[in-house]
Amino acid sequence: MDILEMSAVELGRKIKAREIGALEAAEAALAQIRALEPVLNCYVAVDEEGARRQAAEVQKKIDGGMQCGPLAGVPMAVKDNMCLEGMPATCSSKILENFVPPYTAEAVKKLVEGGAVVLGKTNMDEFAMGSTTETSAFGVTKNPWDPERVPGGSSGGSCAAVAANECFYALGSDTGGSIRQPSSFCGVAGIKPTYGTVSRYGLIAYGSSLDQIGPIARSVGDCAAVLEEIAFHDAKDSTSVRRRDCDFTSALVDDVKGMRIGIPQDYLGEGLDDEVRSAVLAAAKALEEKGAVVEEFGLSLVEYAIPAYYVIASAEASSNLSRFDGVKYGYRAKGYEGLHGMYKKSRSEGFGEEVKRRIMLGSFVLSSGYYDAYYLKALRTKALVKQAFDKAFAGYDVILGPAAPSTAPRLGELLSDPLKMYLGDIYTIAANLAGLPAMSVPCGRDSKGLPIGLQLIGDCFKEKNIIRAGYAYECTRNYEMPGLAKRQAAEPGRWEVR
Repeated sequence: MDILEMSAVELGRKIKAREIGALEAAEAALAQIRALEPVLNCYVAVDEEGARRQAAEVQKKIDGGMQCGPLAGVPMAVKDNMCLEGMPATCSSKILENFVPPYTAEAVKKLVEGGAVVLGKTNMDEFAMGSTTETSAFGVTKNPWDPERVPGGSSGGSCAAVAANECFYALGSDTGGSIRQPSSFCGVAGIKPTYGTVSRYGLIAYGSSLDQIGPIARSVGDCAAVLEEIAFHDAKDSTSVRRRDCDFTSALVDDVKGMRIGIPQDYLGEGLDDEVRSAVLAAAKALEEKGAVVEEFGLSLVEYAIPAYYVIASAEASSNLSRFDGVKYGYRAKGYEGLHGMYKKSRSEGFGEEVKRRIMLGSFVLSSGYYDAYYLKALRTKALVKQAFDKAFAGYDVILGPAAPSTAPRLGELLSDPLKMYLGDIYTIAANLAGLPAMSVPCGRDSKGLPIGLQLIGDCFKEKNIIRAGYAYECTRNYEMPGLAKRQAAEPGRWEVR
C-alpha cells in the first residue's frame, strides 16, 4: 500500500515496527505538499527542514528502543491559530503576519512529545471567522474533491490537507462548527470534544467560552487516537477539566446494540438539501440495522441558536481581539498621528472585512444601551439550549443529524452573502453553545461526487458514545476516498495552476 493511503494509526504501527522509516513518511507527505499546494493552498507555512529533523529524532528514539507514542513519526499539520515555537502564528491575518510565538500550545506540545512530526501550519478563515476559508489574508484554500469549491471553514486548510493526503491528521479548532463543517465538505472525520477536555493554552482566542481544539483525520479510529493524546488537565487553562475517562480508543467497537439514537425533526426540515437528507437517513437506517434504537424527536430552540451564537461569539471576539493594536506585536501601520491614530490605522489595515464586521457587532451588543437587550438575552438563550439538550439526553445516547445543510458550495458563493454563510452553521452551533462533544463522519456523496457529512452529538464527557456510533457506522460501509492521483488523472484540467 502507498504510504499516503495509510491511516495515521497504521502508519504509526509500521514506523514503530521499523517497516517504514519516519523520514520516509515525512518525505512522502512533503512531496505531496510540493505537488498540490500550488492548486490547493492548504498551508500558510511548511517547515521542510524542521519536519526532516523531527523525523530523524523520532527514528533515533525508535531505533534505540525508547518508548514512543502510537503516532510517533506520523506527519501532521496544525491550524494557524495555535502557537508553535519558532513558526509563525498568523491566524491567517495581516495583523499577525510577522508574529512568531516564543512558546508552543499545550495540545500541540503533547503531540510533539509523543513523537509527532509537524509539517507546517494550515490556512484558515481569518481569526477563525468564516465558513469557507476564503477570508484568509494568504489566499483561498480549495476543496481537494473539486478545486472550484470551498473546503469549508474555518479549519478548511486542515481538513483539505488531510483529504488531499498532504498530512495524515491535523489539529483544528471549533467555535461554532469549524471542525465538523469543513470535515463534511472534505470527506474526512473530525471531532469537537466536550468543552474543557483539550487545553486552550496557546490557542489564539476567538470566542473563549466556545472554542475547542480537536482532531481531523481520515477515520474515526485516527481521530480517537489523536484525541487520546491531547486530552488532559492543564493548570495553565482555567477552563481545563480533570478527566479519568480519556481512553477514547476503547470505544472503537463495532457494536451499537441497544444504543438509543435520536434524530431531531428540526434538523430535517426546510433548508436541508434532499441528497444530504437521504444520506443522513440512510446512515441512521444502517445503525438501526446493527441494533440501535433510532427515532425522531422534537428539539426545541434550534431557530434561536444562530442569533444567540453570533451575539456571544462576536462579543467575545471584540474583547479578545482588542489586544491586537500595533503596540506589542504584529502589524503596525505607517504615517499615523498619535496613539489613537496608530490604533485605528493599524486595525483598519490589519484586519479583514469579516473580522471588522464581527468586532463591530460585538462592540455594539456589549455597549451600555444594548447589553441587556442582546448579550444578556443571548446568554439566557444559551442556558435554555443546554437545558433542551439535557432533556434530549435523558432519553438518547447520541443525537444524529447532518453536519451541514448542503455539500461544498462554489468559491465566492457564500462570501458575497454573510447572512447565508452564518445560516450554514445551523446544525453545528448548538453543540458549542451547550459545550457538547460532536463529530462529523463521511456518509456518502451527492450526485456531483461531493462528500456528505453525518453529525453525531453526545452528552457532556460522553465522547465514547459518538466514537462508538461513528466507528460502527464506518464499519458498515466500503467507503474509501479515491486517491487524489486517480482524480488528477481522470480530470487533469481541474488541477492546472490558474
